[in-house]
Amino acid sequence: MDSYDDEFRRSVEHPQDFWAEQARRLPWFTFPDTILAYDEAGHARWYPDGELNLCHAALDHQVEQGRGDQPAIHWDSPVTHSKQTLSYRQLRDRVASFAGALRELGVAKGDRVVIYMPMIPEALVAMYACARLGAVHSVVFGGFAPHELAVRIEDAAPRVVVAASCGVEVDRVLPYQPIVDAAIEQSAHKPDACVIFQREQQPAELGPRDHDWAALVDRAEPAECVPVKATDPLYVLYTSGTTGKPKGVVRDTGGYGVALHYSMEAIYDVAPGDVFFSASDVGWVVGHSYIVYAPLLRGCTSVVYEGKPVRTPDAGAFWRLIEEYRVKSFFTAPTAFRAIKKEDPDGERLAEYDISSLKALFLAGERLDPPTFHWLDDLLEVPVIDHWWQTETGWPIAANLQGLEPMPTKAGSATVPVPGFDVRILDRDGAPVGPLEQGSVVIKQPMPPGCLIGVWGDPQRFHAAYMAAFPGYYLTGDGGYFDEDGYLFIMGRTDDVINVAGHRLSTGEMEEVVGAHPAVAECAVIGIHDALKGQLPVGLVIPKDGFDGREAELEAELIALVRERIGPVACFKQVLVVDRLPKTRSGKILRKLLRNIADGKEYGIPSTIDDPASLEEIHEAMKSRDLGAAQEARQV
Repeated sequence: MDSYDDEFRRSVEHPQDFWAEQARRLPWFTFPDTILAYDEAGHARWYPDGELNLCHAALDHQVEQGRGDQPAIHWDSPVTHSKQTLSYRQLRDRVASFAGALRELGVAKGDRVVIYMPMIPEALVAMYACARLGAVHSVVFGGFAPHELAVRIEDAAPRVVVAASCGVEVDRVLPYQPIVDAAIEQSAHKPDACVIFQREQQPAELGPRDHDWAALVDRAEPAECVPVKATDPLYVLYTSGTTGKPKGVVRDTGGYGVALHYSMEAIYDVAPGDVFFSASDVGWVVGHSYIVYAPLLRGCTSVVYEGKPVRTPDAGAFWRLIEEYRVKSFFTAPTAFRAIKKEDPDGERLAEYDISSLKALFLAGERLDPPTFHWLDDLLEVPVIDHWWQTETGWPIAANLQGLEPMPTKAGSATVPVPGFDVRILDRDGAPVGPLEQGSVVIKQPMPPGCLIGVWGDPQRFHAAYMAAFPGYYLTGDGGYFDEDGYLFIMGRTDDVINVAGHRLSTGEMEEVVGAHPAVAECAVIGIHDALKGQLPVGLVIPKDGFDGREAELEAELIALVRERIGPVACFKQVLVVDRLPKTRSGKILRKLLRNIADGKEYGIPSTIDDPASLEEIHEAMKSRDLGAAQEARQV
């Protein structure tokens, strides 16, 4: 691994030289004289005296380089039976026109714009239009309930809200206008205007605050790119959870652009003209980074997919897209393939498609469980790569770097830290631990370019949440370990560690064992209060299609497996077979919500398993409620 070792060593020992070299690959208006500086709180700030514009770098510059007629995006919408391809020149012109429309509404450099849209080309146009003006966009996942949208409007204080008239789910049309109106009513901050893109599936009735997208663009003059400082914010993206006020992660402009451009070559091994497909949503960080910005900064073509393979899986959907658009690198969440595996366990649909263009499959968003890894690894003839990162970092922390030095894959591992991320494992007291010893996963300062530069409007929260626990390190909140070969294993959030009779045990390890059973499609393991031992683990299991209902037998087999692999110390004695598990819209299992359910904080479910009757109550309460639908209604 000499090539990787050399690059990683340079990135952590000489970060200014390393990231200056990477910065020269972007088109700057003013190249920075200072590569790395620190603010008054001691946090890294990259390229503070440099000026650029990411819309210029991703669109105008690409047209200038001769890629004007190359497809910038392929939009594919099976839910509306629609497709559209936009060239770099067409996308640049649409963005310039909409930027002019926003300018007519008073949007200027530094203003915030909240974007509430489904996966349509106009969502990308709106984001790039904000970047073109130097405005700060804050994209809210289309479909969030009024309260969730209101919280974000109130915190970001946007001058304008941009929305579509509706979103289209698999089996229904969701009107957005009532949600936007209700959110503004609930928010203490009132935006000056709303711009509504009318979709034919359900046009909106415009109110006194509203402007029709098409009419506004028709009378607007196109806007040119506004130079901004590299340290100026590009966007605010709110993390969401089951409790507490969402955190507005602030991303800078210059460092983010440099990091994304580097990642497209070093990690994903794509070159200008290649097709990159990330099956995510622009409401999440993956969509920001690897649908909207990174592919176009690299001169690639990005596939924009309006579909819901997790909720109603079409086992051939991804293969069809890869064949049709000649995708070279594909990126999605493990949950999507677990759903496909449940429907098509032998992968028979793959044989219907020619996916010879595909060179690598990347998975992230949650831990790639070994059974899903092995299923994909056996099915495909390309590397199946788990990689790990966070909303806060904006790009991968650990990966198998296909463009730098591909390495053998290991089930359960995100492979090695990406150059720039000096990852360490520390114990509770902040001391480093050895190979195979679990601890808190942290990143030694300085963080590389592209990572969050703060929490919007709350610098104290930024420091308290990420920097205070281990001075000199960024706290990821995940637990894990390095093996003897230097491979990093992420075992899950540190709050997913349970204490059983004084023994700290990872629910992630138990999920690995349970998920490996051939009858199990999906699973989660949570801790439930026990009067004697403090906590006891309970497995929640969704069987594969065709499971014949032998619940007692399956429970016994899973208990025996955990006892064999982890030991009696785990006290794993209860398994519940359920129809669905609550998930985010991007497919992550809401383990925090499950813990709240187990603690009786949701739905009034009993909080202990001290006796069989209580356990049966929990089981029946969970089976009698459609937790997935309940979660969607709450818009967690």
